Parts: sequence; structure tokens; C-alpha cells
Amino acid sequence: MSLPQKPTPENRRIFTWCLYDWANSSFTTLVVTFVYATYFTQKIAADPTTGTALWSRGIAISALVIALLSPFLGAAADRQGKLRAYLVRSSLWCIAATALLTFVAPGMEHATTLALTLFILANVAFELGIVFYNAMLPAIAPPEKLGCISGYGWGFGYLGGLCCLALAGLTLVSETPFLPISTEAGFQYRASNLLVAAWFLLFSLPLFRSAPTQSPRPPEPAPLSLKSRFLQTLKDLGDYPEVGKFLLAHLLYNDGLVTIIAFGGIYAAGTFGMRFDEVLVFGIALNIAAGIGSLVMGRVDDRLGGKVTVLLSLAALSAGSLLAVLSYSRPTFWLAGCIIGFFTGPNQAASRSLMARLTPEQHRAEFFGFFTLSGKITSFLGPLLLGWATSHWQSQRVGMATVLLFFTAGGLLLLRVHGKCPERVRPV
Repeated sequence: MSLPQKPTPENRRIFTWCLYDWANSSFTTLVVTFVYATYFTQKIAADPTTGTALWSRGIAISALVIALLSPFLGAAADRQGKLRAYLVRSSLWCIAATALLTFVAPGMEHATTLALTLFILANVAFELGIVFYNAMLPAIAPPEKLGCISGYGWGFGYLGGLCCLALAGLTLVSETPFLPISTEAGFQYRASNLLVAAWFLLFSLPLFRSAPTQSPRPPEPAPLSLKSRFLQTLKDLGDYPEVGKFLLAHLLYNDGLVTIIAFGGIYAAGTFGMRFDEVLVFGIALNIAAGIGSLVMGRVDDRLGGKVTVLLSLAALSAGSLLAVLSYSRPTFWLAGCIIGFFTGPNQAASRSLMARLTPEQHRAEFFGFFTLSGKITSFLGPLLLGWATSHWQSQRVGMATVLLFFTAGGLLLLRVHGKCPERVRPV
């Protein structure tokens, strides 16, 4: 029997990179989605209706700030050769702001404003960290394993978020918690933010230490103004038309994905009469399916390419969405949800790996900044169209069917994209 082989430096780098996804998913799972978002709307805000409106504004403000900052900070990280430093700073900002949310109690003066401000700071820092993290993928993974490693990252992320949620449930927010923690003014719910901060920091440290370094670009003759920097960034992007075409396709199909994620629970409750606890179980099941899909489909990505994998996922997402629209029984709806969940992870993972394949080395963080922008700048369109269609036809089914338009339009644009990094089309 042969002894297990010692992990190679390459495998250790890949593991620490994936571990960051495990770390930061605690923030999206507990703060953005399940625990703190609910606590804010129920306890911090004046009433649930006001809290929901304020929370949605916080998400919208975050998305706008992220869309504006990500290309510029990505370009700065490339220019200075400090990708790791930017990742560490943004992560620590998110961790610090999340920890501070613990100490904003109901009834405090300006509690709502303070909590929402801290959340916006944390959410912006979190998303900016993702820009620099994604930009490391080509330096972490060999070209022939980009899809697989990207899928591992997404899979680790889904699993890490669910593990942190389970730990919070056992130790903090259950009726019989393992830890003797105060329940005064809902402190046990706010303490989940300390768990997120500790989890995020602990599992990020390996990447902070071992992240690949870059060489800075040659110094510019003169510092550029903000307007000139923006124009230069657009010119850099224009030099690679395949990247531009992909970003436009991603903008469209990602709007559909954002919409179905945001309204899936609402659709389940409104059309199929699911209770809150049933919707929660449904959401957890879909997250598990997405994690499994990310792990399984990564090898398909490496074999067939990111473009084909994204197209396959869009076809499956369209089929699942159509099944959910036409379904009149809960088992069929669950089947539709599992199809959507299974292919949500691969869609995101393969989009990242395709962007990594298309992006030239000297513009990695800069172009991944635009990748983030394309996922945020028009993310209101899908929900807006769904809401209008639901109201106009007085049918949630018609509203949900609008996501098919985004999946189809994005897929048709993606067909025109070449799946390999093209040479610069303009003279240097």
C-alpha cells in the first residue's frame, strides 16, 4: 500500500484560494441572507415594512458604489502590483464592519442609520475583495484546470456558508444553544456577526500569507485625473473586444440569475403557499444543490470550455425556470428548484473561469472589476421587469417567466464570444 503523497506547493495554493471562498461565504449567508437581514428588519428598524425598504436601499446603494469603484480599484491593483494587499485591506474592512454590527442594539440613538451604514461598508468591502480574489484565479490554477478550480471555489463557498449557518444555529440562535450567551435585546442574533467576523478572518489567513504576488506596471509619465483614468480604463477594455462581448452577455444572463435567486422564495410562498420554515428548507436545499453542481461541473468546464459550460447552464436554468412556471404541484416545483440550484453554481463558476481565460495578465484585476460591474450595474432590470409583469397580468407565473428573456438574450450574445484570450487588437 502506497503512502499518501505530500501536497505540492501548487495544491496548497489552490486549497488556500478555495478556502477564502469558504471563509467569505459566511458573510453572504448569515449577514446578507438569513440571520442579520431578518434581525435588522424585525428589531433594529421601526417596523418590518420600513426595515425591508431600508435594507433594500442598503443593497442598492452598495451595488452602485461597488459598480463605480471596482474597475478603478482593480486598475490600481494591477498598476501597483498589489493584488494581495488590496485583497487583505478590503477583507479586513468587511470583517471589522461586520464585527461592529454586533454592538448596534435596538433603541440606541440612530441605531437604524448606524447599522445600515456599517452594513453598506461591509458589503462594499466584501464585493471589492471578490474582485481581487477572482483576479488571482489565473495565477493560482493551471490553464487546463481553470474550470475545475473555479468550481471547487464556488463549491467550498456554498459548503462553508452552510457550515457557518449551522454553527450559528447550534451555538447562538437555537432555543437551547450550546453557549451560555445573553439573549437581552436579541444579543444572540447580533453575536452571529462576531462569529462571521472570526470565521472570515480565520479561514482567510492562509490566502493572506500565500497569495501570489505581481510585478507592478511601468510608472506612468504623469498621474491621470479621475476622468482620464476612466477613459483609459475603457480604452484598455476596448482593446479586447471578446472581453467586452462577454461582459455584455454576462450583464444580461446574470440579471436573470439575480432575479430568480431574489424572488424564488417569494414565488414559492405566493404561488405554492409555502410557510417561512418551508421556504428556508427549500433555500438551503438549493444552496446544497448549487455547491454539488459547482464541484461536478468544474470538470465539464475544463473538458468543454467555460463558454460551453455557461451555455449548458443557461439552457438548464431556462428549462428549470419554465418548469417552475408551468408547475402546479409541489413535487414538480421542488424538481424545478433543484435543477435551478444545481446549475446556478456552475453558471457562476464557469463565468469566472471564462473571464479568467479571456483576461490578459496585465489587466486581470482591472477587467475583473468590470466583471463585477457587469453583475451589478443593471441588476435592477430583472426585478423591475418581473414586478411590472406580475402587476400587469396579476400573475406571479407570468412575472417569473420574464427571467427566460434574460437567459435567452445573454446566451445568444455569448454564442458570439470566442472562448480564448485574444491578442490585443490595437497597436501598443
